[in-house]
Amino acid sequence: MRFVVFGAGAIGGVVGARLHQADEEVLLIARGAHYEAIASGGLRLETPEENVVLEIPVVEDPLAISWREDDVVLLATKTQDTAGALGALAEVAPQAVPVVCVQNGVENERIALRLFTYVYGAIVMAPTAHLDPGVVQAYSTPLSGAIDIGCYPAGLDATAVEVTAALSGARFSSRPRSRIMRWKYAKLLMNLGNVVQALFGPDADDEGLDSRAREEGRACLRAAGIDFASDEEDSERRRDLLHLGEIAGRERAGGSTWQSFARGTSSIETDYLNGEIVLLGRLHDVPTPVNELLCRLARQALREGARPGDLAPEQALAQLR
Repeated sequence: MRFVVFGAGAIGGVVGARLHQADEEVLLIARGAHYEAIASGGLRLETPEENVVLEIPVVEDPLAISWREDDVVLLATKTQDTAGALGALAEVAPQAVPVVCVQNGVENERIALRLFTYVYGAIVMAPTAHLDPGVVQAYSTPLSGAIDIGCYPAGLDATAVEVTAALSGARFSSRPRSRIMRWKYAKLLMNLGNVVQALFGPDADDEGLDSRAREEGRACLRAAGIDFASDEEDSERRRDLLHLGEIAGRERAGGSTWQSFARGTSSIETDYLNGEIVLLGRLHDVPTPVNELLCRLARQALREGARPGDLAPEQALAQLR
């Protein structure tokens, strides 16, 4: 099995690095300055235990790959980039290549299934970061995180079991799950706070924006008849898995949306996280004022080139009164 990691950022880069260290065959797809840095000097992996440069093959486009029957794609782009990535992939990769969506949100698998026969969801719990070209960080040790995998929309097969086995041998806790989407919807609820941290800073939930966004999310999922793992199930799965450490010379980065603002990217995934709740609310007549506001503020902050934590929570609360 060869793992083709499409999107070698925080999650994709760390997963690719750990698989490579476990002697799995890995090929990275990266872009721009990140691609150039990896191609010229390797991928640097920083953890509380090590600081290493790994010589992992990398390309900038799926066109550069000679596709094989044993390839498995680990898709690790942000959701706003999924359609473009999969479109480029579909032009050259076999339709039967397995595509594992190692991503937040619940839209990626639907997009992938339009183009590929075998699609898998993955629930990712891994504190990672990518802020500089050619460099990724994994903050948990000795395990870098947990990644559970299942067929989309449901079920298990030999590929799901084989991929989880490879990840389990690469410093991840990984389990096959036949109902993977109920876990991904639970993770979606958690990710509703990503934009709160990015816009207002790490103490913003003292104002209750995060919890109010999740309350709306739960109401929408229930109205839509969508099953999701409980907080108790989630806590049990995470228990004693993640042990965060310090990385020499690095301040701990925020979550994925925080990192997007910190890198000055031109797009973020909020419309596919909080926006998913807004969509469900409109479909099922459930009010979602907090999530709607967070989406608007995120787009505005992106247009204005805001940095993480530039906004005051009072600005949002005033608009909700």
